[in-house]
Amino acid sequence: MTTQPTQPRLLTPANPPPTSTPTPAKPPPASAPAPAGGGAIASTSTPTPSPTPASAPTNPAPASAPASAPARGGTSAPSPTSATEGGGGGEPLALWKNKDFGLLWSGAAFSILGMRVSSIAWPLLVVFDGGSPERAGLVGFAALLPQLVIQLPAGVVVDRLDRKKVMIACDVIGIVAIGSVLAALFMGGLSLPHLLVAAFLEGSAAIGYQLSERAAVRAVVHPQQLPKALSQNEARSKGAGLLGQPISTGLLSLASWMPFIVTVLGHLFSLLTLLAIRTPFQKERRTARRSVPKELAEGLRWMHGQKLLRSALVLISCTNIITQVLSLSMVLIIRESGRSVATIGIIGVASGIGGLLGALCASWFMSRLSLSILFVGTLLLRFLMIPTIAFTDSPLILGALFAAMSWAGGLMNVVGGVYQVQITPEEMQGRAGSVSSLVTSGANSLGPLTAGLLLGTLGTTPTVLTSALIMAALALTAAIAAHRHHPTTSATNSKLLTHA
Repeated sequence: MTTQPTQPRLLTPANPPPTSTPTPAKPPPASAPAPAGGGAIASTSTPTPSPTPASAPTNPAPASAPASAPARGGTSAPSPTSATEGGGGGEPLALWKNKDFGLLWSGAAFSILGMRVSSIAWPLLVVFDGGSPERAGLVGFAALLPQLVIQLPAGVVVDRLDRKKVMIACDVIGIVAIGSVLAALFMGGLSLPHLLVAAFLEGSAAIGYQLSERAAVRAVVHPQQLPKALSQNEARSKGAGLLGQPISTGLLSLASWMPFIVTVLGHLFSLLTLLAIRTPFQKERRTARRSVPKELAEGLRWMHGQKLLRSALVLISCTNIITQVLSLSMVLIIRESGRSVATIGIIGVASGIGGLLGALCASWFMSRLSLSILFVGTLLLRFLMIPTIAFTDSPLILGALFAAMSWAGGLMNVVGGVYQVQITPEEMQGRAGSVSSLVTSGANSLGPLTAGLLLGTLGTTPTVLTSALIMAALALTAAIAAHRHHPTTSATNSKLLTHA
């Protein structure tokens, strides 16, 4: 897109030979209709008006060239990318001026926050309503089950259907599911099967919504601003995770129905913002539809063929497991030191703030460092931080360490997400995102189990030191993978942006 402003200048010098005849001083009025095909041609050719009109009567071929240039600009104008360019030039429109991105981002922020609030409230509602821990566990399981069984089919749906309509449908499903729970709470007829179905539907809607929204970002921002846009999206998710728990527990302490009101309002606000966006969220589908299993298999084959992306997903999944292990280790350290549960909450807040800051500054680092340096660097930073956890019980030091590691994690999530979105074909964004989410969410579910086994077998200090050694091995693996599959120059990110 950035080459469009220079095309007229390349076209106008192509006609100077006829300017050797000084007589065509009067023909400029006759050439006035020629530049009318596009304002950009007219504005850039004004410094040298005489060569173009001189060639128009003598050589019809060059006269058609300017007509073709605006044709290219005209066809690309309605596209989502060029719609973000200011004044038709090559410079992208600032994100805060991009109305469509602002609507998409803000609507998703409220929707994701509402989903986070309800996901925390599900098991708490059962417990505080007099239910057993087993019932609370069932409801929590129903809310998380879509991450395992819905991810891959949802990716096919996102690639097959209109992504905006998918997001609207997910908001409607969320409103109906949560609205039914609110109605049952007000009427006093809430049952366990009702909660199980509502939690599963809301969890499924959340997956479809987030996969569609992630794939839609590339349609509403300029390719050069994709890292910054996804950085803001990751920061939004971190913020929702940070605010979701205190909002959910605080509202639930006031009334059992209040957290679910927040979820409904979030879905409604998202629905209104989606209806206000005019930019299509994907290109026109030109391939014939096939069966869901065939399209799913196609997506899996494509992901398997991306060696660097595959390595990055494995690395991120392993770091997710280690994060779970360290989190449980921190809980044991705080308990053994005789401090209160509130200390764990404070450290958790510090960790959330660190992840939020890491996501916000990711685009700055990506514009200056290569993909491989960022991946290896964040892993090395975590490796250097982990051993200190084994030898301290100071809440201040632990808070700083977990904040620093979360900062690196937030940065790594953005880097991996940007790389995936940039190299994935537009028609396969949903399936690629679903596979990535399935791998990482599966690792999150294995984290607590791994932590319990290691801590029960080795103890706290050996478990933390073992985690440090594993993180060092992951950093070495990342360096080898980057060297084998991808260039390590600082131009890597700009090349990816150019070919996005």
